[in-house]
Amino acid sequence: MNEEEKVLFDFLKVNSAYEAKVIPGTGTFTFLSKLTGIPQVWKLNSEGKPVQFISTHDRVLSVHHSPAGDRTVVGVDNKGNEKQQLYIVGPTGDDLKVLVESKEHFHYVGGWSSDGNYLSYSSNRRHPGYFDVFIIDVENREVEQVFTTDVNCVPLSWIDHESLFVSVMETNIDRAIYIVNVGTKESIRLGREGTAVRMASPIVINGKGYVLTDADEDTLHLCTFSLDAPEKLEKLLHWEKWDIEEISLSPDGESLSFTLNEGGIYKLGIYYPKSNTYEIVDELPQGVVGSMSWLSNDSFLFTLKSPINPGDIWSYSLSAKKVKRLTFIGQSETVGGYWKEPKLYSYPSFDGLEIPYFFYNRDSDEKKPAVIYVHGGPEGQSKAEYNPVLQYLVYKGFAVAVPNIRGSNGYGRAYLKLDDADKRLDAVADLASLAEELVHSHQVLPDKIGIMGRSYGGFMVLSALAHYPELWAAGVDIVGMSNLRTFLTNTGEWRRYLREFEYGSLETYSAYFDETAPMNLTHNMIAPLLIFHGRNDSRVPVSEAEQLASDLKNMNREVELVIFEDEGHQTEKIENHIAMHTKTVEFFNKYLNTEVSDQRRSVKGSS
Repeated sequence: MNEEEKVLFDFLKVNSAYEAKVIPGTGTFTFLSKLTGIPQVWKLNSEGKPVQFISTHDRVLSVHHSPAGDRTVVGVDNKGNEKQQLYIVGPTGDDLKVLVESKEHFHYVGGWSSDGNYLSYSSNRRHPGYFDVFIIDVENREVEQVFTTDVNCVPLSWIDHESLFVSVMETNIDRAIYIVNVGTKESIRLGREGTAVRMASPIVINGKGYVLTDADEDTLHLCTFSLDAPEKLEKLLHWEKWDIEEISLSPDGESLSFTLNEGGIYKLGIYYPKSNTYEIVDELPQGVVGSMSWLSNDSFLFTLKSPINPGDIWSYSLSAKKVKRLTFIGQSETVGGYWKEPKLYSYPSFDGLEIPYFFYNRDSDEKKPAVIYVHGGPEGQSKAEYNPVLQYLVYKGFAVAVPNIRGSNGYGRAYLKLDDADKRLDAVADLASLAEELVHSHQVLPDKIGIMGRSYGGFMVLSALAHYPELWAAGVDIVGMSNLRTFLTNTGEWRRYLREFEYGSLETYSAYFDETAPMNLTHNMIAPLLIFHGRNDSRVPVSEAEQLASDLKNMNREVELVIFEDEGHQTEKIENHIAMHTKTVEFFNKYLNTEVSDQRRSVKGSS
């Protein structure tokens, strides 16, 4: 390994800690990390060093500690297929045993009942596209179905030992929340009937509830309700431009922590119900906050990620008004000094709409190549988080732009809906406008712009290459779709109806899908293309990559397809993670230079 390869390896091998979960009654917590190469469950020992708490055969997707802290349930999938099977262990994390297993089906956990006797979960065992909610007696393994739907639903939490919150996915962004009595099987909808809204994070203590919703507003805000009248929501805390993303209530109900998403940069706040006041934690480093979990009535845990901190567990004390970093996994003595924080800008797109983007750059005014990174979703959001390949590209002298094009989350419902159905190409045009912005405002060379993205971001890469071929010097597509019609036809039934709310239905929009599909416009695609996909992808079938690569090869285009046989929609295993990003960097290093740009113009002229 030469010196440059070693530096890249150091960027890629940086780990993180995330998803902290307090173990009740112990004053300790677990978290997830890839210290062994895949996500596993860890704790801190008496010296504050990470030690593995539970060892599983594949990646851990979720962790659920019992109310007494004496048992833990973990969700584990197989080779990235996202089909969680549930296992249970005792207080020391040893003797892993099967609790719920049906390897062809999904299982989403809703947590433990307050008495620790039952666990709730949903599964699509009845039909590939239908999810029902079950409870299982963890002692005798008796299972009872308590809620039935013909769509996708997930239990969120227990209210008490008799009832659950269940989230029913009505559209790609909208969620209805029901209060389900596990004994009578009766259910009551939270909020008004017949209104499509986003709704999340319901919490109840002593009959008083809190929930996040965008009912009657453009952004997610904090509301209160009572179990006696759950249809009535009262607004407590609202920012007109920004979403409140997550809430967590202290055990005594006196304090409620929340996160505010200000364009991909989070603020941490505390709301006090009795006085109807709040405060913002000012001393927190700039980044993204999540997975809050209360240690006591005075302090709680959270994960903090930033462009210069891949992720660690922190705590906050209300009485001391102090934050404290508890883990130091997300750091690097070798390359940490090279990490750059981006600046947040915006630019006018083709129709005047302002599009926000993070811009990474070395301290230099010289003209340079650039890479645009497009997030997935479509209703995802690029945030102030660490991305190793982007940081390495900046280290190598590239500028990097990370936009939140129309349709992104975090800017309100109206912005989310701007790319729906036959408005899809407006979002592609946003990327073309960004390429022009980089040239005009950031000293980027016009013939040295690459583009990459994952999932829907991969689809946007392919769309950009197909609809604006003259703008791009190279593209990287990671688990992207090449035709929305074939994607919707072949994706899992549990996802199809949700995706159709965003992309448009097969019945109505199939002709439009074919007309605009990158798969059917390969004759336009002249930039070299690198494609990655996981064989076990349950969201975007690997056939989306295979059909595109085959067609491009038949046209003698420069294309390479890499399939990871032991991955799904995410790339989790460290060896695959390193292989993918190493090849990506080599690819951009190879093609974003003057000689290749001249060659690209020659190919374009002969097309």
